[in-house]
Amino acid sequence: MINICEAENKKYQQLPEKVLQFGEGNFLRAFADWYVEKANEKNLFSGRVVIAKPTNRGTTHRLSAQNCFYTVVSRGRENGCVIENTDVISSVSRIISCYDDFDELLSVSESPDLSVVISNTTEAGIVYVKGEMPENAPYVSFPAKLTVCLYNRFKKLGFGSGPLILPVELIEDNGRVLKQCVLNYAEEWKLEKDFIQYLNDDCKFCSTLVDRIVTGFPAEEFEKLSSGLGYEDNLLVACEPYHSWIIEGRKEWKEIFPVHKIDGSVVWTDDLPVYRERKVKILNGAHTMSVLAAYLGGYDIVRDMMHNDLFNNYIRKGLLEEIIPTINLPKEECEAFAAAVLERFDNPFINHKLLDISLNSVSKFKARCLCSVLDYKNLTGKLPEILVFGLAALIVFYNGRYDENGDFVGTRAGEKYLIQDLREVTDFFEAAYQTGDVVQAVLSNKKFWDIDLTETDGLYNMVKDYFEDINHLGIIRAVKKVVNNG
Repeated sequence: MINICEAENKKYQQLPEKVLQFGEGNFLRAFADWYVEKANEKNLFSGRVVIAKPTNRGTTHRLSAQNCFYTVVSRGRENGCVIENTDVISSVSRIISCYDDFDELLSVSESPDLSVVISNTTEAGIVYVKGEMPENAPYVSFPAKLTVCLYNRFKKLGFGSGPLILPVELIEDNGRVLKQCVLNYAEEWKLEKDFIQYLNDDCKFCSTLVDRIVTGFPAEEFEKLSSGLGYEDNLLVACEPYHSWIIEGRKEWKEIFPVHKIDGSVVWTDDLPVYRERKVKILNGAHTMSVLAAYLGGYDIVRDMMHNDLFNNYIRKGLLEEIIPTINLPKEECEAFAAAVLERFDNPFINHKLLDISLNSVSKFKARCLCSVLDYKNLTGKLPEILVFGLAALIVFYNGRYDENGDFVGTRAGEKYLIQDLREVTDFFEAAYQTGDVVQAVLSNKKFWDIDLTETDGLYNMVKDYFEDINHLGIIRAVKKVVNNG
């Protein structure tokens, strides 16, 4: 079978290099570079991406060997239908190493064609390390490398050349944090005041929120997919159809990188936190309030949970009646987002295991669900039944003991399952189950919640009732009871 280079002689080879991208992983290739491809197809951007590999691990050979061509296969449900789309990505012009090709990186950074910088260097990548010096580049942190590149650009091109900077690392206020790191380096290195002004006034740092499940190379299906494509692509990357990019920045900046014109999935806003709240409460919260109960009920995969009418209704009730009313966005917008979330949960191509999602469920409940519980109580004067039931199910799920291997395990229908959390959390649950009122112990643990939840009017009694229902009636009958209001 031919390879992708023989199959693809495509497009855009003469377009200028407008994007400098720090990071070559699956997510950026199926997200940012895919967006650039779509924008080029619609004649919205007319530019290519130079990928700068930010670490000195591995090589750039695999992408270079394919002339930076690769295939994105997006599969899942969309508007009620199962879809499978294939896109050959030709928007990447080349890949360079920040270490082996540092002079080339500086050359790209000073190009008048460059208008956008994108990064995904993991959550640990955006960090200021005191004492790093520019003469040690490239053996410095990503923000230090970026500072060197921006300073080089400023010295060459001056004011008016500041790029749009879009970090997609999964940290809160990623643009603000990255900008502060760069400013710290500029000040530590005693760079000119004009450069500081350039960073503050000319460089366009944006905070972003991105969303797309990228599962990566589909090894088990490679032969089948290659047969359908008619060529082999060793950099094939699989993902879901859903994609969203929320960008916080000045509205006039969006014309620099007009991907918002592709399909409406890119939103420019001056209030990113409310979109983060929407994602955390609806997408992440729906997982956390449901997966432990569903696992105890005999389900192992998110899709199978969604195919059960009882749990499907459980999740929909929690989302529509309890979570969405607490979010300060138009109801219709939140309901549309929730509908997309439910389709994503039912993706026939992704086997998302409930036990994988159960990792660190205590901290997840605090971050994803407790905010909705308290906001709903403040808004209505009542407690949200589904969300509170999810907390009771969490306590039941964490009923475990340490086995001979030192693993903390619970039992479901006589079979052991692994409870994955911090040792201090599992130690607490083992002790709490032996001291008597485990619900009282959990709710009053300020280390978990920062507050004593037994002081929230009615919460202890409701959790206790649900906890006893689960243990006495069984999880399925208990879920039926809460879904049907008794």
